[in-house]
Order: sequence, then C-alpha cells, then structure tokens
Amino acid sequence: MPNQLSIPFKKTYIVPIRQAVRDYILAHHSGTHPDAYRWDISQWEKLRADATSGTVHVDRVGAFLSYHAQLVFILTKFPPDIGLEIPYAPAFNSSALPQSLNNLVYERASVLYNLAALYSQLASAEDRSTPQGLKQAIKFYQNAAGALNFLHDSALPQLRASSSPEDASIEIGESFAKCLEFIMLAQAQECVWQRAVMDNYKNGLIAKLAAKVASFYGSAVKYVKDSSPSIKHIFPSNWASHLETKEFHFLAAAQFRKSLEDLEAHRYGHEVARLSEAQVLARKGYDIGRRGAVAQPVQQDIKSLLDIVQKNVARAERDNDLIYHQDVPPASALPPVPEVSMAQPLIDPGLQDPKTIVGKDGVIFGELLGWGARLAIEIYNDRRRNWIADEVQDRARHLDDALSSARDSLNLPAALDALDRPVGLPPSLVRKAEEVRLESGPERVDTYIRDVQALAQHVSSLLDEAMDILDQEADEDEALRERRRLVPERLPSLEANKDLVVKEQQYRNVLEKARESDALVRKKWEEWEDSIMQLTWPEDELELSIPSSTVELARRGGSIASDPTRVHARALRGLLEQLEDLSKARAELAARVDRFASSDDITQRVAKAASAMEQWVNVQPAMLEDILEEELSKYDKYRIQLEDNGQKQGVLLHSLQERHGHFIQSRREDAVVKERELALQSLDLAYHKYREIVRNLEEGQKFYNDFSVLLSEFRTSCREYATSRRYEVSALAHALEDTALSAGDAEGAEAVLNDMDISASDPPFSTTPEPAPMPDIQQNITQNVKPASAVFDLPPPDSDEWETMVLPPAPSMPKKAQPKRKPVTRSAQKGK
Repeated sequence: MPNQLSIPFKKTYIVPIRQAVRDYILAHHSGTHPDAYRWDISQWEKLRADATSGTVHVDRVGAFLSYHAQLVFILTKFPPDIGLEIPYAPAFNSSALPQSLNNLVYERASVLYNLAALYSQLASAEDRSTPQGLKQAIKFYQNAAGALNFLHDSALPQLRASSSPEDASIEIGESFAKCLEFIMLAQAQECVWQRAVMDNYKNGLIAKLAAKVASFYGSAVKYVKDSSPSIKHIFPSNWASHLETKEFHFLAAAQFRKSLEDLEAHRYGHEVARLSEAQVLARKGYDIGRRGAVAQPVQQDIKSLLDIVQKNVARAERDNDLIYHQDVPPASALPPVPEVSMAQPLIDPGLQDPKTIVGKDGVIFGELLGWGARLAIEIYNDRRRNWIADEVQDRARHLDDALSSARDSLNLPAALDALDRPVGLPPSLVRKAEEVRLESGPERVDTYIRDVQALAQHVSSLLDEAMDILDQEADEDEALRERRRLVPERLPSLEANKDLVVKEQQYRNVLEKARESDALVRKKWEEWEDSIMQLTWPEDELELSIPSSTVELARRGGSIASDPTRVHARALRGLLEQLEDLSKARAELAARVDRFASSDDITQRVAKAASAMEQWVNVQPAMLEDILEEELSKYDKYRIQLEDNGQKQGVLLHSLQERHGHFIQSRREDAVVKERELALQSLDLAYHKYREIVRNLEEGQKFYNDFSVLLSEFRTSCREYATSRRYEVSALAHALEDTALSAGDAEGAEAVLNDMDISASDPPFSTTPEPAPMPDIQQNITQNVKPASAVFDLPPPDSDEWETMVLPPAPSMPKKAQPKRKPVTRSAQKGK
C-alpha cells in the first residue's frame, strides 16, 4: 500500500447535449436552424465521452485537455445555463446521489478536477524506488497541483459568478481545491526529498527539503480544520490524520537531519536539543497515525524514524555528558530550519492557451454568434425600447396630459359649445326637481303639517285631562275642609300635588316651545311654497322659466365684432385648433419612431465587430459599448423634435389661459348670465329648503308621538294620586269613628261620619275599582293619624290607676265657619 494519497475521479453520467443545444438555438437564434450544427453537437458528445471514460492512462491527459479547450470556446458561444443539467457524484462517495447543475462552467470545473485526479493517480502509480519513477511522480504531482491551481484561479470564480448561493458546491470550492493543491505539492516535495536522500545529498539540504514538505502538509491540514464552511466531512476519515502524521514526520525528519549537520559542525549541544525535539515530534506524529488508523506504510515510516531518533538521542546525550559537556539549549532557542521549495504548480500550456490544443479550424460552433454578442444586441434592444418609452412616449403622454388638464380646468371646449346651443338645466337641478316631483312635494308637506297639528292638539288635550284630575281632587279636599274644621294633620292639595303641578308646568313649557317651532316651520313653508311648487313643473316648463345665457346675437341687437364674448370665443377656438395640431404631430412622431425601431437591426454590425476580435476571447457586452451608444444616438433627432413641440405647446397654453380669463370676465358682465345664475341658485336653495322642511316635520311627528306617551303616563300618575287621596280620606274617617266609639260617644262618631259625608256602613275603601297597590298610602295614614290602641287598653273598674291616667280629650264642637281656602289649581296658577 503506498504511503501517499491520490485523488479519486468525480463520477458523471450521460447528459442530453443534443436536445439541450437544439432547444437553445431554436429559442435564441431565430435566424439559425439547429440542423446546421449537427456535426458540432456530435463532436461535443464524443469529446465528453472520451474525457469521462474513467481509465487511468497518460494518454487520457490529451482527451481532458481537448475537451476543456472546446468547453472554453463553447462558453464564448453559449451562456452557462442552456438548460443542460450536468450531474457529478461526490468524489469520495461515488455511490451517493449526484449533484446536478444547469451550468456549463460546472462541467468545466469538474473536468479540471478530474484532470488533477488523473495526474495524482498517475503519480501514485509510479515506482518511487527508482530515480526515473521519482522524476515522473514529481512531474505528475506538480501537474495535478497546476490543474487544481488553474481550477481555483480560473474556473471557480466564473462558476461562483454564474451560480446562485443555493447551488454552490463545497466539494468544487476554493477551500477544497486549495487543500488538494497543497497535498499534491507536499507529495511532490516529498518525492524530491526522497530523491535527495537516495542520492545522499548533504544533511542540511535534506533538512531544508523536509521542512518544506512539513510546511505543505501543514497548509493542507489548516484548510481541512479551519475552512468555513468546513470541508473535513468531504474527505475520508483517515485523511486528516494522514496529513497530520506526515506533517509531524517531516518536522521530525528536518530536525533529525539538522542534528546530523550540527554533529558534523561539532555543535553537540544543538545536536542533543534537535534530536530531543525530533523525538517529541516523531512520537506525536506516530500517536496521531496510530489513533487515526492511517495506512501502515505511513505508520511504519514514522515508527522507523522514531526508532532512529531515539537511538541517536541516547548516543548524543551520552557523548555530550561524558565528552563534550556543551550546553543544551531549549527547543524554542534553536534557529529554525530554513525551507527550500522544489515543488510548484505546473499548469499545462493547453490549459492556459486552449487554442494550442484545438487549433484555428478545430473549434465547434465556430459559426454561431457568441452569447456575449447576442447579449449585447439584447441590451441594445432593451435600451432602445426604454429610450423610446422614456424620451418619446412618456414625454408625449406628459404633454398630452398637460393639455388635457389645462382644457379641463378651463372647461374647454364645453364653455364655447354652450354659446351655440341652448344651455338647458344643470343635470343636478334636473335630478332634484324630478325627486321633488316624484315625492309630490307640496302635498306631502301639507299632509305633514296637518298631521303635526293634530298630534299637537292631542298632546295638549292629554295635559289638560291630567290637570282636570288634579283640580277635581283639590275641589274635594277643599269641600271636606269646609265641612270639618278639625281634620287631623293631612296635607292640603296645594302642597300634596306640588310635584305634579311643577312637572305639568315643565311639560306645558315644552309644549309651548314645540308650538313655536311648528309656527316657524309653517312660516318657512309659506315663504318657499311657490319656489318648491316650481320644482314640480315639467322639465320643459321649468327650463322656459329660467333665463337663458345663450341668447342669439340677433336678439341682442349687435354684431359679432361688437360682442366681446364672441370675440374671445373665436380666439379661444383658434388656440385650441393649434394645440390639437401639436397633439396630432406628437402622435405621428411616436408612430415614426416605432416604425423606425421595428426595422432597426444591429445584428450584422455586432457580429462583424465580434468576429474581428480574437477567436478565443469571451466577448462581453461591455466590449461593444461604443457600438451600442453610436447606434442609439440615431434616435436623438426625435427627442429634439419632441422638445420643440413641447415648447410650442407651452406658449399656446399660456395664451389660452390669458384669453380664457378675458372670456370669463366678459361672461360675468353679461346681465342675462347673472339673472340665470340667480334663478338657478334660487331653485337649488328651494330644494334644500324643501328637504329641511320635510325633515323638520318628520322630527315634529316623532316628537309629538314620543311626548304623547310621556303625557299619558303623567295622566295615569295624576289619577293614581287622586285615588290615593280619596283612600286616605276614607281611612281617616273610620279611624276617627273608632276613636269616638271607644270613648262611648256614638253621637260624636255619627257626627264625624256625617261631617265627612261618609256612612257608618261604608267600608274604608272607595267604591271605584280598586287601584293598583299604593305603598305610600299606609305611610301617610300612619303619619297623620295617632294610634287608637291606648283607648281600649283601660284598667279594671276598682283599680287606682284611674286617678293617674290621662284620658283623651272630648270631641270638639263645631265652630264658626271659616273662610274657604281655594286650592292652587291650574286656573289659579295661570292667574299668578
């Protein structure tokens, strides 16, 4: 098993080159048929098959170089993404799913990678035990490093620029390529070191060569460990350990060879120090290799070095201790071993100059217009289209919009047309008159007024009924007080119904204000009735009733020249005609530009310029920028004409605004126009007054309906109040009767009932239907009547308590009639 690494091939599969190329040519080269390139397509397929055959032989190098050269030329004719999906499996796991990219640069990068793999496998196959084998291995390893270096510097930047971040391949990436390049350089340098050992070069030179081998391996290890994103998982598990073992092996070998040089120079202390350092490095490398399961030849190599170093350490320490007695410096104080590099990337001339491989006549798709030139033509077409849109179409549209906006703001030519035909009624007024006519406006208002008046009378009658109830109760209370002077403590009606009377006064004030509002609405209707009636006329009659502003000149008794309005109108029409001519000229200019652009084709000129360049140059659109600018300058004349058109329009619009001002002023001074405006304003105002009156009457209806509910409740409250007062009188009478009977005065009790006009057999309730429960009646009775239980609670006849007991007073005798107290009723309050 060899003690060096080789790079495996990336496995690929057959791809449909023929179909992808045909589809692309049909889609992007309208003047070319794909059958014209059948031979070219066949050559492409054959070249790819030769380059991907998978055998390891030095003759395959030419197949790789030829295919790469053609790919370089193909990429000058086609863009990277022609719809051809190219699959390549991971190099270190060929059975895994391949990564497919629609990118020809990916194909080129993979070809360069496989070329490097071929070189590395050729080098590994050489017999390095012979000078010739070492020479060939050194060359192949350097060629592999050169292919990887060319991949890193040439193909990968192009791949990164033509791919999206999602399609980026870590395996075909900068870190991966650079790591492999350093591995190949390290192994080439190792072969140089091996040849130096074989040829017995001086120990100092061999040490320098070994130090550079360790440096190359160290650089590779650094890429494996420190790359971002990491590439360590791409390699087999033992590759990192192999590289570290090799690094420490050659660090130890460099120190060992340098110690031999120190021994020859009698620097025994340095010899011991370097041998000790070599022993540490070799042991560390051996431990890494053993734990990392690196190849046995690699472990045997470093184990052999470790054994030699250990024997020399024992000898050198013994000799220095017994004979030389030189100081042994620490390892950090030792001068570093200089590095001598004998390996460098060798880039094949066929990679750097592909035309040396193919020749002038051997290229495929040589007659096809390159994609860079075609892209330049597309860029020119886009620029031309954008230039026409911005400089011609948008400017013309802006000028047309400015003209349309100016005419609309001045109401032209409608204002001029109105002079020559009857004006008619404004559409808004026609709609309003139709609305009033359909609603039978006057009849509707009259009906509303009658309904509101009826509701007002009904509401007033409800309030009067409530006050009649209070007046009747007050009369009953006054009559009772005239018949019986000594009525127990009971509030007179004047005080008892005070809250209801106050509420009635509030309601009456509200009702009075409502009557005033009704009167205002009726007055408003009387003022505007005639104008609202006019809105209900038929449209032709309504139009005839309004003065017309389009009175014929003959009826005015003058000529056109003497009429300022007609003079200004004629001037305005002339300006409008000139502006219309400018608008038509712009439309014609835009049409000419479109016709010229449709026949403008720079394909021949661009193709001629591209063919004049080096055949293998990847033509970029920027190389043809001068031609594009020169061709686009052909359209400058149209911009100049459009700018002149815009300046003329600006002057005419200024004149139009000035003349329109004079025209409007002449119209304002026309007496007929003023009269018409007043008539139209009056009708418009009449409509709004109609709406206002209807709204007021509807609000009045709602008010009276709601108010009638409120007054009905108030009337019910007055009835309940009167009923409770009558109940109270009946209860008082029976209480007094019981008091008189308990005192043994039957005649007095009869007198009480007679005075109150209540029969002894009458119950203490009204004969009227029983009212709703009144919880405040019992409370009034309790407050106004003293308890009679003390009268019946008498002591026994033979008790001494009779002497100290306070007896109730005797019934009072009727006194002289006192002046009658008039209750405060509705009439009395009105008198106040």
